[in-house]
Formats: sequence, structure tokens, C-alpha cells
Amino acid sequence: MKTEVPPGAAYRPRRDRLWFARTRSYTIFVLRELTSVFVAWSVVFLLMLAGAALGGRLPEFAALAGRPWMIAINVVALAATAFHAVTFLNLAPKATVVRLDGYRLPAWMIQGGNHSLWLVVSAVIAFFVLRGFR
Repeated sequence: MKTEVPPGAAYRPRRDRLWFARTRSYTIFVLRELTSVFVAWSVVFLLMLAGAALGGRLPEFAALAGRPWMIAINVVALAATAFHAVTFLNLAPKATVVRLDGYRLPAWMIQGGNHSLWLVVSAVIAFFVLRGFR
């Protein structure tokens, strides 16, 4: 059965809802954008922790955070946030052009510097957290 199109009506092709799945770079782009939800959850969780610590309700928060479903959400959020951070740092050479003496710095040097700084900052934070701020 053929559908009649009124005269003068614009042609509208069917939308492909999986357009991003056909190319690896588009798939990674869409996944990176979706991980923003988990990044936002991590911020909300940290704000809840700060509110509980400042309000003297840390035992109640620890009980909530220790539930299996909350642990599962936070493990997924950690993986999604790490993926988000790595893909963000890998995009830096495309967004930032660094020139030294007229020569453009190679992408691997910018990425390496970003990832190295991320690891150093993470190690410093882990040191203070695991040491207990003594």
C-alpha cells in the first residue's frame, strides 16, 4: 500500500535511531555523553556525604551507603566516571593546540601529560584518604 503525500509537503526520511552504533567513534561519543549521568550521581553522592558529615548523621549515611544496591550503583558510577575521564583526556589534543618554538606538540605528549597529572592527583588524594588525614 502506497501512502499519498499531499502536494507541497516536505519529504521526511525515517530517522535511524541507532545511527551512533554504526561507527566506533560515534558509539564512544554517545557512551561518553551517557556517562555524564553517573558523573552527576557521583557529585550528588559526595554532597550527601558532606551533608551527613556536617549534620552529624554519618552513621545513617554509612548504613545507606553500605546497602548492596547502593554499592552496585557506586561501582557502576566509578567505572562510568573513569571511562568519562579517560575519553575526555584523550580529546584534549583535538581541542588544545600547544606550540613550542613554532612546532605543534604531538597528541601523545598532551594525552600523556593529562593522564600522568590525573594519576598523580589521584595518588595524592588516595594517600590522604587511606592515611586518615593524620
